[in-house]
Amino acid sequence: MDQLKPNPANSCPLTPLTFLQRAAVVYGDCPSVVYNQTTFTWSQTYDRCLRAASAIHTSLGIQSGAVVSVVAPNIPAMYELQFAVPMAGFVLNNINTRLDARTISVILRHSESKAVFFDSHLRSLVLESISLLPPEFQPPPLLILIAAADDDDVDGDINGGRSKSNTSVDDLIADTYEGLVQKGNPDFKWISPKNEWDPMTLNYTSGTTSSPKGVVHSHKSIFIITFDSLINWSVPKQPIYLWTLPMFHSNGWSYTWGMAAVGGTNICLRKVNPRVIYEAINMYKVTHMCGAPVILTMLANHPLARPLKTPVQFMTGGAPPPAAVVLRSESLGFVVSHGYGMTELAGVVVSCAWKSKWDEFPAGERARLKARQGVRTLGLTAADVVDPESGKTPLRGNFVLRTESTRLG
Repeated sequence: MDQLKPNPANSCPLTPLTFLQRAAVVYGDCPSVVYNQTTFTWSQTYDRCLRAASAIHTSLGIQSGAVVSVVAPNIPAMYELQFAVPMAGFVLNNINTRLDARTISVILRHSESKAVFFDSHLRSLVLESISLLPPEFQPPPLLILIAAADDDDVDGDINGGRSKSNTSVDDLIADTYEGLVQKGNPDFKWISPKNEWDPMTLNYTSGTTSSPKGVVHSHKSIFIITFDSLINWSVPKQPIYLWTLPMFHSNGWSYTWGMAAVGGTNICLRKVNPRVIYEAINMYKVTHMCGAPVILTMLANHPLARPLKTPVQFMTGGAPPPAAVVLRSESLGFVVSHGYGMTELAGVVVSCAWKSKWDEFPAGERARLKARQGVRTLGLTAADVVDPESGKTPLRGNFVLRTESTRLG
């Protein structure tokens, strides 16, 4: 037995990029992405990601392994770039669109980002962040414009202005996203990681205590957290997933890649408000969605709130929503699940493991139980609350976790 060792047949690097490749075969003619009047199938999404990856790899003149940033809302290009950037051999850096220009500039500088894909509606924000880069940060990152044909509120010309280094913004715009897709090679052999520990994503925490802190995840950790998230939430094949959780928020809790694994339909929303959400739920027969408790509160209290035609699974995280909000939401047809995760662990890692007998409890008690989120998911090796000095388990202490999805650094 001691002669049995890893070999190329049994030790292939784990990466969630293979989920898209499989989806194109198994779910090829099924809808993958829906946005306004645009619908793509999984075979089309795979083709577009291959083309984008090919063009990013060959046309931008960036060294393999560099960081490529994305500043965009939940639109089709944002979803495709979750695959295309790492498929091109680069590290994906999703940036929070709610940050100010100074903070984004800090992130671009710290990550040494070589290119920024940015949504046309966020033009001013991105250009200001580029202008705030110090003169010694040379060359500045290339800019790639994302502009959808059905966008109707792009304000003004994308070009114009100068950065502090006196570089014309026009000179920094290398191409448009659709331009890259069109010129890309559909037969591109995407760059598989040589090692499953190779970096795949770089995210930054909110920086509430100081400057943003970077978190790097490997292909393996993203692969594991994606599987773990699907199993923990009991996500079936071909769900209809509504993107109310920003994809930039810890990479959409890994459901960006997870929807490819199960052949789901991604319903993309540029802007999130209760009216748009309810319209999308009814129009597309949404089955799953994620979001912060504030989204649940908005939906529960909105004047348009009506009982849903079919139940919608809603995963929320962070601080538990008030019991009244949970009860109101569930009376409308939302099935609320509560979990906890962090950027450093790539997704939800502890949750409320619901027991069927709890369904018989009074409403208030059910809401209280749903707020409990201390049971580790299958992908987590260990979870405990530990006193940092004694190492013992007290009533209160620091939450410690061990898992293969823990950040590289």
